[in-house]
Amino acid sequence: MPAVLVFKDRTYFVYDEYEDGDLSSWINRERFQNYLTMDGFLLYELGDTGKLVAIAVIDEKNTSLEHTRLKSIIQEVARDHRDHFHRDFQFGHMDGNGYINTLLMDELTVPTVVVLNTSNQQYFLLDRRIKDAKDMVQFINSILDGTVEAQGGDSILQRLKRIVFDAKSTIVSIFKSSPLMGCFLFGLPLGVISIMCYGIYTADTDGGYIEERYEVSKSEVESQEQREESREQQEPSAGGSLVPSAQEPKDVLEKKKD
Repeated sequence: MPAVLVFKDRTYFVYDEYEDGDLSSWINRERFQNYLTMDGFLLYELGDTGKLVAIAVIDEKNTSLEHTRLKSIIQEVARDHRDHFHRDFQFGHMDGNGYINTLLMDELTVPTVVVLNTSNQQYFLLDRRIKDAKDMVQFINSILDGTVEAQGGDSILQRLKRIVFDAKSTIVSIFKSSPLMGCFLFGLPLGVISIMCYGIYTADTDGGYIEERYEVSKSEVESQEQREESREQQEPSAGGSLVPSAQEPKDVLEKKKD
């Protein structure tokens, strides 16, 4: 009987059309080993599988019990519970939290466990300490049945948060690597903008002062012209009042003659 098999993890797996669905999708899901050492490029590639990625974030240089124990728990779950979780989960560990912090826009303590949904940028964090593989299995089952709240995502708010976070990270990295270069790159534009704003402000102030002085001068000229016009109008009226007084005796003499 013809069959399709994949060989990995020191064993082989047979393709079942009824359980595994489309053959190409099954090959895409099964092309990675069940447990991997994660990095940024591999996480990007795992996004095509549609699986959730359970990662133990540890410090490989740290040989303390907590770091080695968490890595062993993830390996045990990946090995002993493959039949239950291999269709939905990919397991592995990552050295350091630098990339994860950038991806989640959060500061994760090391060691810890995080489950990523690479298709929509969501992630799941455990709110308690994992003691053994049973706790990890319970955490995974809680994710599958939806009782654990997902964080992150690709909403508009998260995208805006991503822009702010990337800008902040870039500025901080520049100042950490070269403080003088950072001061020059950000100080020079700020200085130029400050000078321009000051020039615009002072120009508006001087223009307003000149306009105000012009209005005052114009009003003074108009008031002076009004005073001169009123003075000219008063002089003829005063001259007209003298004529009748001079002619009044003449009228009296004419009456006497009559």
